[in-house]
Amino acid sequence: VTGVQTCALPISRMKLLCSALFASLALTLAAHAAGPETFKVSEFTFKRPAAWEWVEVQSQMRKAQLKVTAKDAKEPGEVVFFFFGPQSGGTKANVDRWLGQFEEGRDKINAKTEEKTVGKAKITYVSAEGTYKSGMPGQPPTPKPGFALLGAIVEGEEGSVFVRLTGPARSEEHTSELQSQFRISYAVFCLKKK
Repeated sequence: VTGVQTCALPISRMKLLCSALFASLALTLAAHAAGPETFKVSEFTFKRPAAWEWVEVQSQMRKAQLKVTAKDAKEPGEVVFFFFGPQSGGTKANVDRWLGQFEEGRDKINAKTEEKTVGKAKITYVSAEGTYKSGMPGQPPTPKPGFALLGAIVEGEEGSVFVRLTGPARSEEHTSELQSQFRISYAVFCLKKK
């Protein structure tokens, strides 16, 4: 064959290179599946609870996404972090939008809001239970009866970070436990500034 150069590597060297390549690929895939332990959204650094799985985001509006799996739940819960910059529409408008994502009226979904200050940041917690209308904007919603929404709006200098957990509300005790875990995780860990 003319005009073609071949590269002859010894078999032992090729095996070594292939082994290194596969080891590197395996480590990359393992790290990607596990996801980062901490991650930034705007000016805040969040720490992922060990039991919450990292999910690859599919939308520019979502800055991070996690999956919460319970032993006997029919489907996992979803935790999404949103950041829109200073033009986020305000805390009250977003609380109203979240609560409006239930089929039932506000008086029937056990809607609660609570404001706390952690460090220098004001956090508004939101919770509700009922038939949650799941889906992406512009698409028809899928009704999810017996779902809970737990939210936290963390107000920062660069704009608010919106953290929304949705998933099956198996029992009042489970929802209370999840809410406690949610609050502890995000009140304690999220407010480490850049």
